[in-house]
Amino acid sequence: MRALLLLASALIAAPALAQRSMPQPLPIVDAIPPARDVPFPGTIRVSVDATDTQRGVFRVNETIPVPPELAGQRMALLFPKWLPGKHAPRGEIEKLAGLEIRERGKVLPWRRDPLDVHAFWVDVPAGASSLEARFDFLSATDGPQGRIVVTADMLNLQPNSVSLYPAGWFTRQIPVELSVTWPQGWQAASALREASRDAARITYQVVDYETLVDSPFFAGRHFAKWDLGRNVTLNVVADEARFLKATDEQIGKHRALVAQAHKLFGTSQYDHYDFLLSLTEKMGGIGLEHHRSSENGVDTGYFTDWDRGPGRRNLLPHEYTHSWNGKHRRGADLITPDFRTPMRNSMLWVYEGQTQYWGYVLQARSGLVSIADTLDQIATIAATLDNRPARGWRSLDDTTNDPIITPRAPKGWLSFQRSEDYYAEAMLVWLEVDGIIRRESAGKRSLDDFARRFFGTGDGDWGVKPYDFNDLVAQLQAVQPYDWAGLLSARLTEKASGAPLKGLELLGWRLTYLDKPTPAFTDANRRQVNLMFSGGLLLGTAGKVEQVLWNSAAFDAGIVVGDTLIAVNDLPYSDDALRAAVTAAKGGAAPIRLLVKTDDRIRSVDWAWHGGLRYPRLERLNPADTRNPTGLERLLMAKP
Repeated sequence: MRALLLLASALIAAPALAQRSMPQPLPIVDAIPPARDVPFPGTIRVSVDATDTQRGVFRVNETIPVPPELAGQRMALLFPKWLPGKHAPRGEIEKLAGLEIRERGKVLPWRRDPLDVHAFWVDVPAGASSLEARFDFLSATDGPQGRIVVTADMLNLQPNSVSLYPAGWFTRQIPVELSVTWPQGWQAASALREASRDAARITYQVVDYETLVDSPFFAGRHFAKWDLGRNVTLNVVADEARFLKATDEQIGKHRALVAQAHKLFGTSQYDHYDFLLSLTEKMGGIGLEHHRSSENGVDTGYFTDWDRGPGRRNLLPHEYTHSWNGKHRRGADLITPDFRTPMRNSMLWVYEGQTQYWGYVLQARSGLVSIADTLDQIATIAATLDNRPARGWRSLDDTTNDPIITPRAPKGWLSFQRSEDYYAEAMLVWLEVDGIIRRESAGKRSLDDFARRFFGTGDGDWGVKPYDFNDLVAQLQAVQPYDWAGLLSARLTEKASGAPLKGLELLGWRLTYLDKPTPAFTDANRRQVNLMFSGGLLLGTAGKVEQVLWNSAAFDAGIVVGDTLIAVNDLPYSDDALRAAVTAAKGGAAPIRLLVKTDDRIRSVDWAWHGGLRYPRLERLNPADTRNPTGLERLLMAKP
């Protein structure tokens, strides 16, 4: 009875529990009008002052015609968000500042769309015929802010960063005239062509807005250009004039790149093409494709340190291939009406993966990189993927989402997370496709036949021709009958413990490891100590850990990205001391003793790696037969 009374007393004393509020969410209403495939009534005029190189500020004045039906109505102006080539919403809206919108001199209030922060609404006065937008684009002045695009000696102007466009129209239906005031004495290059000039201000020919965004500029104090034939120009800016001293032989190899690409594809899918190349340690690096140009950023020694190794000479063959693969032929789900509509990346294993394949083929065929170095580079690609545990849980097709999931931000456990493997792993898949075509046709056909048939659709056509998986399979089938749908579906969706190396085998090679690095491996790791295949460590300068291979000896020792090695076997850390310790521990039982700094703590670590130094290379399946080229060597040979 006493217990019951106490319980009753507690219940009486306890406050009544409040009923949980459960409101209904407000509906999501997208008020921005969808794009229509009809001509925009008028020509937008964009004027950019690019002379403030000290602060890296682009000052923009833009005149936007008002369609008659929008006078007296609301009008949405958009800043490009989903950028071609980046495969993700990477428009730097945070760098737009000082926006003012005027009509006949009167400032109009604007407000940002509550759902799409790249959109600005303005109430257009009745009778208005045009709006004037003024704003600044505040480019990055320090690495954490983003890529540096302006230095004291060069700049990279991307039209998507210095323009707004009206919602409601396909961007290919909006005419635009761009004018730019360049720093005094500088020269500029772009796929856009000059219409008129007034001192340092250049007005370019009117194009549609889609073409404008696809036509960036490199400009600089130190500038050189070379005619590569077939309406292709190599335009180069450099930190200093001395870095522009290219030899005739070097330029000849770039001309051979153009010639070999045309022998491969059989057409020019452009009216003219401009390589934009920066040789710099100051402006941010880049490799970005466009239909009639490409943005390419490499270090200053591209020409002057040529003999040190291949360096970044794969970049231009890769980006040039994109004029055919990615820009002209494009996965159907990547084609959008404007730069607001999300892109879908399901075919990036073709767009980027087969471009990666042709990039390595063309670098060898042109002589930009030797066949021997190209084979060694392929060995490193194969080994990296063959030692990537993430392949066991994440399939190749899922990596096509990576530009959106992680826009090339660093990852703590790359080997167990995966990255944009639709580049390198798909390249191995295309090697397998080539090997199968050669085998099934008794050497009469190869993937070259597919390239000419699929990508070279009409000389000078720089329009877009979409395709899907079935179209791709049908074109492969026309080259060589085979179960291409089954093979490609398997490679795209499989979860396996090792890389797809069947193509190397079909073309006469196997992946192996030796205790000395190849010249190409050494060149690629000039500023790193790459022991990823020797216990699972990749180090930067001064012993800084940049990668740890999942489930490797380094992983088991508890080493993580961001650690710093400060001692090896009781000796102060040096790159040579670490390599020597790995060599000495081979075949033994004692671990390598490391002193590791993690944040503000120092700890002793036993690194139990006894496999010695291991560096990837390719080995002939038939090492005795060196007189006859393998299938892979034939693939890399220049076409007469």
